[in-house]
Amino acid sequence: MPLFEYTARDGRGGAVTGRIESSSADAVASQLLNSGITPVHISEAVPRRDYLAELRRHLGSGRPNQDDLLLFCRQMYTLTKSGVPIVRGLTGLAESTRNAVLAESLQQIRTELEAGRDLSGAMAQHPKIFSPLMVSMVRVGESTGQLDEAFERLSRYLEQDRDTRSRIKTALRYPTIVLVFIAAAIGVVNVIVIPAFAKVFAGMGSDLPWQTKLLMALSDFSVAFWPHILMAIILTVLAVRSYVHTPAGRYRWDHMKLGLPIVGSIISRAILARFARTFAMTTRSGVPLIQALGVVARAVNNEYVSERVINMRSGVERGDTLTRTAAATGLFTPLILQMLSVGEETGRVEDMMDEVAGFYEREVEHELKSLTSAIEPILIVAVGILVLILALGVFLPMWDLTQLAG
Repeated sequence: MPLFEYTARDGRGGAVTGRIESSSADAVASQLLNSGITPVHISEAVPRRDYLAELRRHLGSGRPNQDDLLLFCRQMYTLTKSGVPIVRGLTGLAESTRNAVLAESLQQIRTELEAGRDLSGAMAQHPKIFSPLMVSMVRVGESTGQLDEAFERLSRYLEQDRDTRSRIKTALRYPTIVLVFIAAAIGVVNVIVIPAFAKVFAGMGSDLPWQTKLLMALSDFSVAFWPHILMAIILTVLAVRSYVHTPAGRYRWDHMKLGLPIVGSIISRAILARFARTFAMTTRSGVPLIQALGVVARAVNNEYVSERVINMRSGVERGDTLTRTAAATGLFTPLILQMLSVGEETGRVEDMMDEVAGFYEREVEHELKSLTSAIEPILIVAVGILVLILALGVFLPMWDLTQLAG
């Protein structure tokens, strides 16, 4: 409904201004008169443009994050469980949410609901915010009359996924900070420390060791061409980011992540846990198997694994069993395939997939706990090599000078 601005007089003749959402100006006037206020001027409010919000939407920075979607699902579960009409509930959520993009999307969804569209169809019009998994779950909830359970399962799924992501980020924070400080230290040494020692070495008048000459040459190069080095680094980062955003680049990068030393196995297990958890949730909610595999393929957020899941769907469409198609992907261990086979034989695939998800999540948690202890020796060796190079390059000439003086 449109928003109207009004100027009016109260019972004592005082000026009153405000805004009311109503169907027409006459309806606003009637509402004001019923409240004991005499309208003087009523006009439709001109929407105020939030240029900062528009810029953030254009850059993608204002897009709702996982916490916003988790809060949305929890609130929708509470509203639908309590029997609050969806249109009224979306109005309240749009007014209370802190994310401008999500609030605008909820307003548009409410308008589409008033026009007769169902909730899942309205959410599907915003693919950058609501994933195919959320849309499919809501569609099944609408068709079965269990919309509250659909939002409850989505909130549990998002919370578990958020916790896994948070644990991975926390485990990687320490080595990332150490690597950043090592890079900063190398830059400071090259640009500030070594040039200062170079002046001292120049006055010695003796032949310098090759380690010192190498360090001085690298330092001279860094000082003379640092703008070019900085520009080359920036262009390389931009080129890599652009390539990763292409379909071929995204596929290769997603495949490469799974084979990275130390962290590759953690990423792989986390993705497979998400696959199993999503598959169990969708099938338990009543999503057909073929459609569930298509939804899961888009939910794993890894193009390489997604292609394998699509191959599983193609195999099931041809009549193969789920276990056989899963084995053909090469992603799952024999233990997991055996659990999946038991689930097919007993008709409890979703329960077995929940067990698979729990198994992978425990594996991820265990590897995250040992990640720091695995990375620390590598970092210590790297720092030791850096210190050794500096010691050989800086202190050897001083040692020679001491010997000459002696």
